[in-house]
Amino acid sequence: MLKHQLLHPEISAILARAGHHAKVLIADGNYPASTKLGPNATLVSLNLAPGIVTVSQVLQTLLTAIPVDEVNTMGIPADDPYAQHGDPPVWADYRKVVSDAGLKLELKPISKWDFYEAVASPDHVLTIQTADQSLWANVLLTLGCRTN
Repeated sequence: MLKHQLLHPEISAILARAGHHAKVLIADGNYPASTKLGPNATLVSLNLAPGIVTVSQVLQTLLTAIPVDEVNTMGIPADDPYAQHGDPPVWADYRKVVSDAGLKLELKPISKWDFYEAVASPDHVLTIQTADQSLWANVLLTLGCRTN
């Protein structure tokens, strides 16, 4: 019987095999998940219908089950029209989810093209594809160490 919120058997199995520094991508509905995948990563599609499920929902669930050292978002290039609007609104949701999980982690944006490179890393073990319609909603988690 599990005590945390994560019930998905395939995601649980992948995370159980992952170690310190492993990377997990929670991808929004616009992310090219089928072509931007690390060589050791598995793609799990949870995109049922537009907006179901969201990155925030997956993030909240994962944080009940795994230790996390770093939370990266996909940074917006300066020449993108959206860059003039500041942080995407969904990032405030992520900050709240992280804080509510009792973590003292800051969101660290990685520029778009460097984000794709980070996902291409051999440390990338899992992409969870959502149907989140928010712009710039991708989150890359770096797993931490279990301390108890």
